[in-house]
Amino acid sequence: MIRVDRAKYVHKRLDELYPETPIPLDHVDSFTLLIAVLLSAQCTDERVNKITPGLFLRANNPVNMAEVPVEEIRELIKPCGLSPRKSKAISELSKIIIHEHGGEVPQSFEALERLPGVGHKTASVVMAQAFGVPAFPVDTHIHRLAQRWKLTDGKNVVNTERDLKKLFPKESWNKLHLQIIFYGREYCSARGCNGMVCEICTTLFPNRKTPVEWKK
Repeated sequence: MIRVDRAKYVHKRLDELYPETPIPLDHVDSFTLLIAVLLSAQCTDERVNKITPGLFLRANNPVNMAEVPVEEIRELIKPCGLSPRKSKAISELSKIIIHEHGGEVPQSFEALERLPGVGHKTASVVMAQAFGVPAFPVDTHIHRLAQRWKLTDGKNVVNTERDLKKLFPKESWNKLHLQIIFYGREYCSARGCNGMVCEICTTLFPNRKTPVEWKK
């Protein structure tokens, strides 16, 4: 099975398994989604969803968030990890959104990626899920699954994003990246599958004899 055929099978099977793709991070608008995604760096969505209610009760918009002392933000988000860096970023980006974007989360990759603490993956999630712009956010899990399924050369997440965008229709990107995350969590986790266990891995590579080794 060549790469294009593998992609077609993956797409079809994921559509069957996950016809609906609710966003895993609880939010009510583009600002709360941006904050939740920023907090999810090196933290599980489940933990983020436990922390954000308290944070958003204190401030759920840029104007109010900019008024909260950084130390208070830090205490509220501490269980997420990296709280010193994340709290500073949340405070600073709130002020930038107020002063440079009229209090509204900017709707471009370039503007989002200029915000403190916002990298390409975070910007991609916000553009895709808040504004409906086609994007293919690639986190570590998607990167690893793409390697297991040989949809990419696996050198880095930049290459993986490029390869996946070439393989799948643009109109499917926003849904598909969530479908891959859902499948990975349920069937093809780091501990649950080594490329030789789950349905998709064994269907694509029935004769695979050795576990897949990760590339960065």
